[in-house]
This record gives sequence, structure tokens and C-alpha cells, in this order.
Amino acid sequence: MFLSFARRSARTAWHRVKSVVVGNRQGGDMGQRLENKIALITGGTSGIGEATAELFAAEGAKVVITGRSEEKGAGIAERLGDNVLYLRADVMEEKDIEASVNFTVERFGKLDVLFNNAGRGVSGSVDEISQQQIDFGVGLLLSSVILGIRYAVAPMKANGGGVIINNSSIAAFRYGQGRILYSTMKAAVTHYSRLAGVELGPFGIRVNTISPGVVATPIFWGGSEAANELSDEENARKMAELKDDFAKVTTLSNVGLPEDVAEAALYLASDAGRFVNCADLVVDGGRSAMFKENEGVNDVSAQR
Repeated sequence: MFLSFARRSARTAWHRVKSVVVGNRQGGDMGQRLENKIALITGGTSGIGEATAELFAAEGAKVVITGRSEEKGAGIAERLGDNVLYLRADVMEEKDIEASVNFTVERFGKLDVLFNNAGRGVSGSVDEISQQQIDFGVGLLLSSVILGIRYAVAPMKANGGGVIINNSSIAAFRYGQGRILYSTMKAAVTHYSRLAGVELGPFGIRVNTISPGVVATPIFWGGSEAANELSDEENARKMAELKDDFAKVTTLSNVGLPEDVAEAALYLASDAGRFVNCADLVVDGGRSAMFKENEGVNDVSAQR
């Protein structure tokens, strides 16, 4: 009898703790996991970046999104309200990266979270790759992350800490998830992030990566710029086809969505991930554990 009472008491205590720590996404204490936090999200005008901006804002953060699509970026900022601002910036340009960090600090007073999300697939095969392709891949996928971290360090040190999240890919550690140059750059992003986390950890700055698997976004038919040229019906048709294809290449027989990666970013950005540093969080529906790929979906090199 005593043992039964003790178990019931333990369960009751646990549920009380859980209700405080985890909350209820349906309308309980959740919704402010990033209260008073300031976040900068690159590539925030579509896909994973847009979904993350929406979730961060809903969780109490003030957010700056950057990207090259001015109409889309301005529209997202208007839709999400006064706590979300858009700044046109190209992560291929160092001055734009620096300006993005400065703009965030000037408008909101500090920088707590940087999500280096911008990117897309890059081409180039082993026997035909060109210097131009190498330079483009390094600039878009690797230098943008390195420089983003570089310019985020000073304001985060001034805060007494911060969080840097870099969007990598399962292509970083598995063949066939993207072209070889894309995979190599993502491997470099994952490794650089781990080492940067070691150097910045003593300052209270956590550096982690997220490695998505196949995530259904417009990047697979040319990105937000191409999507903007199509009608809503055409985009919806392409997305439906993409989801059907991608559902066949995960262990869950389901498709990854930008919101799934956004939730991972929220975990890393919030106090729930306070003891996570130098880590790579894989969000791929089990795809990287599969031995044989389904035919017909071979190049999944772009994840946003």
C-alpha cells in the first residue's frame, strides 16, 4: 500500500513539474519560450527560415529576417507584426552580414540568437567541377556561416551569452543526399560549428547545427524567386507532388516540413537546450538510417 501511494505521489509530482517545464502547446503556459529574446534569421523569406521566424515570434521573440526577396520579406514581416522586421541582405556579401547584425542590435538593442539558415543546392561533379562552382559553394554555404558567427560574437559576449544555430544537412555525413560539393560544404559547416562551440562556450555562447533530411520547400523547384513567378495553384501542385515523393524516402512514410526544423531550432534557441553545445541535431524522419533509397528521388541537395 505504501509503495502504491509513493508511486502515485511520484507520478503526481512529475506531472506538476512537467506542466511547468513543458507546458501545453494548446494554450497553457507555452508560447513564451523566447520571451525577451532577439533573433536574426538569414534566408528568412521562405521555407525553413520563414517557418522559424513565425514560430520564434509566436514564442515571444523579436525577430529580424534577411533575404534577397524584398517583396516576400516585407510581406512576411507585415503578416507577423511589429516584432518582426525584414532587411534585404545577401549572405554572399560580408558587408551585408555585418550590416544584418548591426541592424538587429540597433533596432532591438541586442542579439541573443543567430540562425544561419540561408543556402541552397550547389552543382558540380568530381570530374567536371569548376573553380567558379567551388567559389560559389564556399561563399554561399560556408563563408556565410563563418562570417555570421564572427559578427555575432561581439554582441553576444556583451549579453553574457547567446545561441548560434547553423543549418547543415544529413548530406554532411551521408552520400547521395546532395551533390558532392554541397555535401562537402555542409560537412565543413558541421565541423566548424563544433569547434566554434568549444571556443565560444566559455563566454556562454552555444553553437549547434541542425541537419535536416528531405524537407518540402519551394527550393526544389527553384526557390522563392521561382515560386513567386508561379500561380498559387501551380505552387500547390508542385508541393503536393514533392510531398508525395518525399514521403517515400523516410522510415516514417511521411514528409518533413519546414515547421519540423523550426521546432528543432526553437529547442536549441530556448532554455530547454541550455546544456546543448557543439551538437548536431538530425531532423530527417530516420532517412539517414536507411540502407536503400527509393528510386526516383536521388538529388535532395537543397534543404530550404
